[in-house]
Amino acid sequence: MQNILVIGFDTRNIVCSAGRAGYTVCSIDAFRDLDLQECAYASALLECRTSGELRQLDPEWIIAKMKEFGLDFDAIVPGSGMEMLDPYSFPCPVLASSPEAVKKASNKLHLAKRLEALGIPHPRCYSPDELDTIEYPVIIKPATGGGGIFNRAAKNRQELLAALEELSGLDQGFTENEIVIQQFLEGTPASVSLLSTKNEALAVAVNEQLIGIPWLSRLPFAYCGNITPFRTEYAKEMEKLAEKLVLELGLIGSNGVDFLVTEQGPVALEVNPRFQGSLDTVEKAMGINLFEAHAGCFRGELPEKPDAKMFAARGVLYSDRELFIDRELMEVILREKIADIPPQDTVIEPDWPLTSLFASASTRDEAIKSLERGAERIKTFIADRITGEIESLSPAREA
Repeated sequence: MQNILVIGFDTRNIVCSAGRAGYTVCSIDAFRDLDLQECAYASALLECRTSGELRQLDPEWIIAKMKEFGLDFDAIVPGSGMEMLDPYSFPCPVLASSPEAVKKASNKLHLAKRLEALGIPHPRCYSPDELDTIEYPVIIKPATGGGGIFNRAAKNRQELLAALEELSGLDQGFTENEIVIQQFLEGTPASVSLLSTKNEALAVAVNEQLIGIPWLSRLPFAYCGNITPFRTEYAKEMEKLAEKLVLELGLIGSNGVDFLVTEQGPVALEVNPRFQGSLDTVEKAMGINLFEAHAGCFRGELPEKPDAKMFAARGVLYSDRELFIDRELMEVILREKIADIPPQDTVIEPDWPLTSLFASASTRDEAIKSLERGAERIKTFIADRITGEIESLSPAREA
């Protein structure tokens, strides 16, 4: 196996991991970041912005793009948004869990029932026909994906109905069957990154998740990155629960389970049946190539459990306004230790990711402080520029 196609909403981390492992990689995604283009043999733009558009993507269009790349592909690897890619529609294998397994794992109402049967603590989930039985507060989420951008909290029925109406306006794919209403709990967000074959599962790392971090995003539930490893007394318990769960769900390859560490212990939130946003920090902290390990899972192979060598942190910096990436802003961004580098002369929409900052250190606090300093430098440059533009448009003061 040598030639790989990676397709998804955002594929940079998968493409670069595969490139480091020695594969020839082509990509179809919605960003075509500069560092993705550097890692990939070739890339194409996925002109989809909503979950509905991704689900309606014609396999024939994908096959046509594959032909344009001029390679004989040995495998396709789906990323975010393309988890349920039909393996029977393509001329080469799809290295992912079966669409049936992915659908069950991604459906939060179905997952809640499985968690209940397995005795794994989890928040209560409500279906749209249970509005009269809801105990508030709740959080409203897309049934699959989203990165937290579309998550909304509600303290009462009025706020819930307003949130449902807002989400249906943002994405027509957010129908009643594509929205989950979940009990809102307090705690520290975490995740377990796993590898699994048909018969075995291995928890590779426990990660602290950065959710709604004010100095990275103004969205209260946006995925803002993570820190690997997460040092907590509940790490071993989360690993065991996650391994049990992915085997129960029949998932293969690289998958993740999200938890909330509450005062009473870990609570399972959801399953990500695909490569996760923590890929970069897991690889850096644990000294493992996750793409190579993912491919090995489909041969029935699991690596040895790695040990953490350092703390690795990723911070996803969001733009709080429409932002044009000109040469000066690009130079400021490139001074930092970053990934997900937007191409010059493109426009970043409000509340969309601008870039990802990275740090590694011997302690968690050092890594976080490094992220904060980098984010502050970029944000200060943008704020100073906006202030200068406003002042230049103001009437000259009278002498």
